[in-house]
Amino acid sequence: MANDYFSIFNRHTLLLSKKIKECVKYMESFKVVSLKPKQPWQGNLLISYCIEPFFLKPGKPFPNDYTWYWEYQQIAQTFLELGYCIDLIQFQNYKFIPQKEYTFFIDICHRMESLSPLLNQDCIKILHSNTAHVLFHNAAESRRLLALQQRKRITLGAKRLEAPNLSIEHADCAIVLGNEFTINTFRYAKKPIYRVPLSSPQVYPWPEEKDFGVCRKSFLWFGSDGLVHQGLDLVLEAFEQMPNYHLTVCGPISKERDFEKAFYKELYYTSNIHTIEWVDIKSSKFLEITKNCVGIIYPSCAEGGGGCVITCMHAGLIPIVSYESSVDVYNDFGVLLKESSVEEIKDSIQIVASFSTSKLKKMARKSWEYARNHHTHKNFTELYKDTINKIINNHYNQNLVVSTKSN
Repeated sequence: MANDYFSIFNRHTLLLSKKIKECVKYMESFKVVSLKPKQPWQGNLLISYCIEPFFLKPGKPFPNDYTWYWEYQQIAQTFLELGYCIDLIQFQNYKFIPQKEYTFFIDICHRMESLSPLLNQDCIKILHSNTAHVLFHNAAESRRLLALQQRKRITLGAKRLEAPNLSIEHADCAIVLGNEFTINTFRYAKKPIYRVPLSSPQVYPWPEEKDFGVCRKSFLWFGSDGLVHQGLDLVLEAFEQMPNYHLTVCGPISKERDFEKAFYKELYYTSNIHTIEWVDIKSSKFLEITKNCVGIIYPSCAEGGGGCVITCMHAGLIPIVSYESSVDVYNDFGVLLKESSVEEIKDSIQIVASFSTSKLKKMARKSWEYARNHHTHKNFTELYKDTINKIINNHYNQNLVVSTKSN
């Protein structure tokens, strides 16, 4: 009896602890983090994004499963170096009301529409987009789920649908992390759009001892949440039909129970498919996996930068990706899927595997070099600062033209 009471007490204690943590997190979401520059004051900046990076203890490394932790701090650092005082709010902070004039307002899409009318008229409003436009994004996932339903006669729930918003309509300009695909989903608004390529939380040395002859028929699917959105269903179906080719699956499979149930056989009982779940990209295990694979296959239906692909390119993998993955891929180091059908995936895998060992090595090397030249912390830092200066100059020149016309 005593053990039963102790067990019940423990369960209630755990539930209470969980509720307390949720309440603390909820209260923290309404905090405003303020930062001041060492340089002479130039103005104020308001950012609506995530404030978690600014609560990390000194010396604690950024989580490396997403790029935004570091990028967000670097954005703030850029404006501090330019002399701006910064107020940062959590994007769910719907209670925040501006109490001062801001030179800039940066938002990822959640508060642009509601805060814009409350800001001073001359505030420069920047949409910082880490996804494709919400309508394209949602429609693309819905089409994938419908196509899966028609192929397999199963209905899975949507995992990455976003709330509709009019952020680009209320912004003065936008900064995107993806390529022309992502940019094109916003072009209809006829607003200036600037590209700052996504950074990578990790870089790796060139895998000099990798045997491309041995691994030519081994490929990796590496992704995050939204497994259908990122095309894992299509990849599993393709490799199930190609028993002589091997697929390693790294992602949060067990978090999407309906997907796991629907593809249980392919994930766990198909001899040429090896499911590993999520792997830390800083671990030796990740490097071991990439060492034994020749390429990454990633037929996503809509992305704002394709961070998983870029990480794998840094590890020396050849990208086989959809146009909608929003990663620059050229013929000399990768394959761009046009339809992302099961048949096209199969054909692309077989074509890449048929290349000579020397060609595979050259493609992998160029993929690695491209990632090193375009998707690093250094490149992001330099391009972001240049972009902000361009926005300032363009805004000043535009106002000058308006002022001249009115005179």
